[in-house]
Amino acid sequence: QVQVVESGGDLVQPGGSLRLSCAVSGRISNYRRMGWYRQAPGKERELVALIIPNGETTYADSVKGRFTISRDKVKIAVYLQMNMLKPEDTAVYYCNVVAAGWGTEFWGQGTQVTVSS
Repeated sequence: QVQVVESGGDLVQPGGSLRLSCAVSGRISNYRRMGWYRQAPGKERELVALIIPNGETTYADSVKGRFTISRDKVKIAVYLQMNMLKPEDTAVYYCNVVAAGWGTEFWGQGTQVTVSS
């Protein structure tokens, strides 16, 4: 069993910052990639950012230059620093982990980010 737990979501004003955290525990020893996705009301879930074990990252065009994904080098954890937040960033943010080996995917329960004045 693998547990994926996000935290850090909140209500923030436009232009503000938030840092999301994702802790992974259980029967997983390594990963192929970790990432953040988001889903706004009435929209499909979309990729925000990905990171692989060597530190290489990928970002959605809409967040480039504003968001930074990083990983913990000791434990399996991933973070998302979000700066210059916009109302259109409002969504439930989900952490995703793809395990090494079989490539099984695990999702967290999501954390709400609301950007509003």
